[in-house]
Amino acid sequence: MNTKFNLSEWALQHKSLVWYFMILASVAGILSYINLGREEDPDFTIKTMLIQASWPGASVDEMTSQVTDRIEKKLQELESLDYTKSINTPGQATIYVNLRENTKAADVKPTWVKVRNMIGDITPNLPQGVQGPYFVDSFGDVYGNIYAFTADGLSQRQLRDYLEAARQEILSVPNVGKVDLIGAQDEVVYLEFSTKQMAALGLSQSDIIDTLQNQNAVVASGTLRTGAESINLRVSGQFATEDALRDINLRVNDRFFRLSDVAKITRGYSDPEQALFRVNGKPAIGLAIGMKPGANLLNFGEALSEKMEKVVAGMPIGIGVHHVADQAVVVDEAVGGFTKALFEAIAIVLVVSFLSLGMRAGLVVAVSIPLVLAITFVFMGYLGISLQRISLGALIIALGLLVDDAMIAIEMMVSKLEHGQPLSKAATAVWTSTAFPMLTGTLVTVASFIPVGLNDSAAGEFTFSLFVVIAISLIVSWIVAVLFAPLLGVLMLPKTMKAHHEQKSLLARVFSRILATCMQWPKTTILATVAMFGLSVYGMGFVQQQFFPASDRPELIIDWTARQNYTIAQTKADMDAFEAKHIAGDPDVDHWTSYVGQGAKRFVLSFDVQPSTNNFGQMVVVAKDIDARDRLMAKLKTAAEEEYPGTDVFVKQMELGPPVGRPVQYRVGGADPQMVRTYAQELAGIMGQDPRLTSIVFDWNEPARVVKVDVLQDKARQLGVSSSDIATSLNNITGGSTITQIRDSIYLVNVVARATKDERESIETLRNLQLPGSNGQSVPLASIANFRYELEQPVIWRRDRIPTITVKAAITDETQPATIDQRLKPSIDAFAAKLPSGYSVETGGSVESSATSQAPIAAVVPLMLLTMATILMFQLQSFQRLLMVVIVAPLGLIGVVGALLPSHAPLGFVAILGVLALIGILIRNSVILVVEIDTLRKSGRHAWDAVREAAEHRMRPIMLTAAAASLALIPIAREIFWGPMAYAMMGGIIVGTVLTLLFLPALYVVWFRIRKPDEAPGEVTP
Repeated sequence: MNTKFNLSEWALQHKSLVWYFMILASVAGILSYINLGREEDPDFTIKTMLIQASWPGASVDEMTSQVTDRIEKKLQELESLDYTKSINTPGQATIYVNLRENTKAADVKPTWVKVRNMIGDITPNLPQGVQGPYFVDSFGDVYGNIYAFTADGLSQRQLRDYLEAARQEILSVPNVGKVDLIGAQDEVVYLEFSTKQMAALGLSQSDIIDTLQNQNAVVASGTLRTGAESINLRVSGQFATEDALRDINLRVNDRFFRLSDVAKITRGYSDPEQALFRVNGKPAIGLAIGMKPGANLLNFGEALSEKMEKVVAGMPIGIGVHHVADQAVVVDEAVGGFTKALFEAIAIVLVVSFLSLGMRAGLVVAVSIPLVLAITFVFMGYLGISLQRISLGALIIALGLLVDDAMIAIEMMVSKLEHGQPLSKAATAVWTSTAFPMLTGTLVTVASFIPVGLNDSAAGEFTFSLFVVIAISLIVSWIVAVLFAPLLGVLMLPKTMKAHHEQKSLLARVFSRILATCMQWPKTTILATVAMFGLSVYGMGFVQQQFFPASDRPELIIDWTARQNYTIAQTKADMDAFEAKHIAGDPDVDHWTSYVGQGAKRFVLSFDVQPSTNNFGQMVVVAKDIDARDRLMAKLKTAAEEEYPGTDVFVKQMELGPPVGRPVQYRVGGADPQMVRTYAQELAGIMGQDPRLTSIVFDWNEPARVVKVDVLQDKARQLGVSSSDIATSLNNITGGSTITQIRDSIYLVNVVARATKDERESIETLRNLQLPGSNGQSVPLASIANFRYELEQPVIWRRDRIPTITVKAAITDETQPATIDQRLKPSIDAFAAKLPSGYSVETGGSVESSATSQAPIAAVVPLMLLTMATILMFQLQSFQRLLMVVIVAPLGLIGVVGALLPSHAPLGFVAILGVLALIGILIRNSVILVVEIDTLRKSGRHAWDAVREAAEHRMRPIMLTAAAASLALIPIAREIFWGPMAYAMMGGIIVGTVLTLLFLPALYVVWFRIRKPDEAPGEVTP
């Protein structure tokens, strides 16, 4: 870059100002580092909304066709809709609205508002009696702190009173978000009637209901206005306790009956039980506490802990408090581990610098690295990027790259000093000789991360900070190298240095001999390299594919799915037995919580939240460490398979990145649910042929019994009885109906009328049910209706309005889902081809999620290549040199495959990002080498000597950079998340560096037909 302005020279002429900026940047960086937010993982937007509706008395088919289908049809008008998924049960429907992956995070909330308006437009068209629709647009809310409270000697109501007071206190904590109760049981007052006694006394439930509702009604009773005063009138009679109900007198047919004489009045909790929460096998109520977006998690955790100490101190003895989820502690430990890895990487890079460059030159690099990091922290703070797994990993990856600029700058200064130039002249040569090639290489490396920055999928949002942090740090490293490094070099380097190019090191002598051989036999070198590349392409087929790895957290998640018709009581009984036998007392278990009738709260963003049903439960088992978790996982899997063959018990680790669930999934869809069931079973048989798959299950399949009441309509009409009368009477007996409420403190306690226990569990009671007829006489139900059993689907899942069964399977070994999918693909494709029109099979699970996340990368790769080519053309201004430099980039695949195969590391989403980064790294080295060759040729060197000398001269900085970049990855190579990427990049950098220094000179010699000076002329002038 031979221009009149020289930034390095300007820095030397304005030393005080430059020192001021260096000190300012250092102080600002330290302050920014202290104030940066801390997270375990970066945030990503959950682009899912729930719509719920109920229609009491409707069958699954009626719910699906009359409610769900109408809502889903309307949702299809939404421009950003990806797909809808719905779960339909008798009288209930839940629709999942999933937006496209490329929907911007800022557009998600406005889209939910639009969804509300769209569904509001069709609400009047829903059948009469439909309740809702209701909207849950906070599906992605995270409750990072969960406290479990147990009570010894206190009732559930007393415990809840204390927790309601605690919730009010917690809501005063700065930056607190939602605070929800988990597992709290609502109180209910039951009026249990004997239908036989009622019939004998000539009483009907409607008489009792009317009496209670009229007495308990809150009705405006007026206001007296006398002169200057207004006095409100209040009419008594409202129920404050269940005792008030017992004293009520009923007047029927001019006779009085006390309510307690004809009904058993009891106050208890909801029967059947509502969703339950348990800790270490004991009943509990939980407090799930969220934080407002953008707040500092560690500061919030500290403030919350202080508040909880005061709250707990005010509770009576007998209340046990268990902090079962503490995201602040997890983040503190995780960030501490990542930070430790960062400092280890810094130490490694500094050691490489000192050993390779010497004490003084190494000291310049040692000062440059913290300076770059400090400025990077300032930008991170300004952009709101916290310290978390991705950003800290990006810093570690960037370390090996950003040190390159400082090393090149110092290497250039040392080289000039060895050639006898004065120190100040050597310092200014950094700008004139290497600044522009370094900038080109830096921008090319940054451009290689463009697919990360422009990936608009959930996985791309998860890894976005990787692009930002690396881009900032690399650009800053170039500025430091040309602005600050020359000033540091003048301060720390000696004024003169002895030339030592005549006394090459052993490594330099070995390299020179290998280089001479490669240049002497360039075609052989090229053919050998091409052969290795072809072998690596073949070997790539043996590298397993992966989406995101499992988490390194100590939790185990156990999804417990019983038979579809199980009651919540039976689900709880099975889970309790499993916990008591296999979890309680296990030395590997620290503590555990269980959720019955619901899934766990989203205590970390990547948690896979499950729908609430009576036959579902979830256990969160926290092991004492990772090894204990793995041992525990094996034991629990074996126990579940052997002792609960009819129950789907899925034991899994936490997931990193967007949640997937069971790794291998296929969806079978079609118009007829019964045919879909049949085809799903056939597909499961095909999947079962792979011995690596286990626990093959369906998200719905088995039918359940129902009692069909066939009403003889003509006879019923003659007697003045309608189907509505029959349905209402049956519901009042079996489930009960809420007839009024008791207003007790902050609670509303429902008063539910139902039959006695022995009557509501008997079919004979239903047959003998007495219904009021038109002539005032009672009509037995059996005289106007027939009873029979039928089978029907208790639940139907739909996807895009089509009944769909997802067949899921777990994997028994370390094989990746993509590998199994490739093996099953021919059989499944053949099966899908035989299905009738309208029926299909689609791949789901990890394979689908991976493809969805990688598709945006593939779409952006052309832009990445175009950007890189444009940057290179500005520097090289030659199509031949451009092609030559680009040819080197794919050769890094040789090292990638060579590293992944022996380490058995899969090529996951993050590893693919590393492979893309390799392109920029290798092109960077190639550009600097080619520019140096051209510089030497322009200075009068023979082309052959220019190639040789450039390669020998660039060998040390390129090898040092490669060593620093690869060794800096060692601290994260042991990480589950970063390991595959670290192996891929280390292998690619090492092999790619060697090829840059050997293959590129050979290619240059062949491309331009260069011969040794003692041979006949014939070189091509580029």
